[in-house]
Amino acid sequence: MTTNCIRTSLIARAGLAAIFAAPLAAQQPAGGAQQPPPTTQMVLKGKAPVSNEVLKVTLPKTKEATLPNGLRVMVLEDHRVPQVTFQLMIPGAGGYYDPADRGGLGTWAAAMAREGTATRTSAQISEALETMGAGLFTSSGTSSTNGEIDGSTLTESLPKLMDLTADILLHPSFAPAEWDRYKARTKPQFTQLRTNPAFLGTEMFNKVVFGTHPASRIYPSASAIDLVSAADLAEYYRTHYVPDHAVIAFSGDITLEQARALTTKYLGDWKRGGTTPAKVTDPAPAAAPKVYLVHRPNSVQTTLFVGAQGLTRTSPDYTSLAVANRVLGGVMGRLFRHLREEKGYTYGIGSNIQTSPFVGAWTASTSVRTEVTEPALRDLMAEIAEMRDKPVPAQELADSKRALVAQFALSLESPQQMLSYSLDSWELGLPANYWDTYATRVSAITAEQAQSAAKKYWDPSRLQIVAVGDATKIRAILAKFGAVEVFDSDGKPLVLP
Repeated sequence: MTTNCIRTSLIARAGLAAIFAAPLAAQQPAGGAQQPPPTTQMVLKGKAPVSNEVLKVTLPKTKEATLPNGLRVMVLEDHRVPQVTFQLMIPGAGGYYDPADRGGLGTWAAAMAREGTATRTSAQISEALETMGAGLFTSSGTSSTNGEIDGSTLTESLPKLMDLTADILLHPSFAPAEWDRYKARTKPQFTQLRTNPAFLGTEMFNKVVFGTHPASRIYPSASAIDLVSAADLAEYYRTHYVPDHAVIAFSGDITLEQARALTTKYLGDWKRGGTTPAKVTDPAPAAAPKVYLVHRPNSVQTTLFVGAQGLTRTSPDYTSLAVANRVLGGVMGRLFRHLREEKGYTYGIGSNIQTSPFVGAWTASTSVRTEVTEPALRDLMAEIAEMRDKPVPAQELADSKRALVAQFALSLESPQQMLSYSLDSWELGLPANYWDTYATRVSAITAEQAQSAAKKYWDPSRLQIVAVGDATKIRAILAKFGAVEVFDSDGKPLVLP
């Protein structure tokens, strides 16, 4: 599967872990002279317990109801364990809708809602959750279209958790003193992040690929935090957190009747806003390819990103590109086998498709030792070119499709992931049988379709290169791959001698 298999709320709670993990650090193999064995000596035994028959499933469908205030209730029952999780999604409350000069407003409003209500302090909220053995998280990604509140608890404690959720949702205090404390905790992160090459590379890549579109945002703006007051957060929350187009989805030990009764009791007084979120638009096409180099003095590694604008989940090309991506950058894919196992350039490399309600991006990323920057980048580009120029051999294609189907089959063991699929369908307007037929669609992709997707989305005229490293050592090397523009760690153009 791809990135959209995990809801944005889970990514938000992980902070920037996914960004930092993408280009895994490359280090000299133990012992200095040792090299990893070539993949010609590797044997893929094909012993994974996956049938060659096409996986045929009919996923359980959610039961649904709508409250008078417009809030939709979805339930996916699973009574095997006395536990319930829920996700409350509020379209129009995500960072996508932040003003251009106040990127982070939506993220901070979501975070601060959890820091106290009219009758509970932040400490009292934490104590109540600890007593229940429950979790409750508020989040809003910097480029997400939604604000979210996610909770989990034992069945017997669900009414108490819903009462607390309603208090946070309907009566957040946004106390100036709490906002000051939050800012004091947050500001050091801005400085710390600027020392991380993965963050710098991701930031630059998103700017290059998405321009000024909200998709370019990966973290709140350091310049905006002092412009935003507690009153601004309260006003944003009041106008954006409305039930008109929202959904609360439950999974676990609960029925639709119980969920409807609980949401009516605790969220029935949530007042309609009478507004519709602004229409989501796609980013403008990216400029002609270049090499963008973020100067990190004395760095012993080069962090590399190669990619371009991609597609949406609803694109007819999505499944073909997902299969091609699995061949190229999946676990034990070509990039892993070639650049890690054969050449020993890196400890980690892969490629990824990002999808959302608007056009996302495709990215291949890694970190390598400075001295192998040129061969590593050349080999990476060569592997992409081979995907465009040659059809994938039959066995390799079959193995990659089986791996995608096996990963999907494994995910069906999780009620939370099953609910996530339902929420994807709701948010993106996917066909009712989209997930039932997922395995069939993957299995039907031909080598010609995978190659066609590679040619279309990985065309040289679209691929941007971003590198983070010591410009004095690698600028001339990178110039072999295109015109180079150099920037400092703040993203400002830099003129070097």
